[in-house]
Amino acid sequence: MSAVLQQPKRLALLAYLAMATPHRFHRRDALLGMFWSELDQSHARAALRRALYFLRQALGDETLLGRGDEEIAVAEAGFWCDVGEFEHAIAAGDFRKAADLYRGDLLEGFYVSQAPEFERWLDLQRSHLREQAALVLKTLTEEAERNRDWDGAAGWARRAASLSPYDEAAFRKILSLLERTGDRSGVIKAYDEFAARLRDAYEIDP
Repeated sequence: MSAVLQQPKRLALLAYLAMATPHRFHRRDALLGMFWSELDQSHARAALRRALYFLRQALGDETLLGRGDEEIAVAEAGFWCDVGEFEHAIAAGDFRKAADLYRGDLLEGFYVSQAPEFERWLDLQRSHLREQAALVLKTLTEEAERNRDWDGAAGWARRAASLSPYDEAAFRKILSLLERTGDRSGVIKAYDEFAARLRDAYEIDP
């Protein structure tokens, strides 16, 4: 896998095949437009063939599936992907597992040159996963509140607010929960930190 990490476009291809929804086979022509739009058809196809050969060599032949000559997919049974596990956990209602799996923006800081369609897809995927994570954390916050677990609720609320660091409604939720725990100094510290973020970003006070 370390060899794949050193090849940004090939890593991007693997990520797309593993995470694009709905999970299915992808036509080679669509992959050419996604990753090699700057090349003519013959050179783009050659680049795709080399990329797929490289991935099979690095990860094993069983990692990628072919259907006919024109369709490619990742074998889900033989390839673990945290995004897939995150989505399965949500579907199963296992929100704690989903929260554990979400560690921040998808492929944060990752960039592939000359692949604007992939970059657009990646931005949308990041936003979608962030929204899903926010809903998961909101659900866990509310569950902890129902159980009168104020410390737990405050912890989940903090994580939820970290996904939208300038959202005053999310911040007020944290203050309310911290007050319930009796952590007045924590309330003051949290307010000062939030106020500093707003001043630095927007030159306004909450």
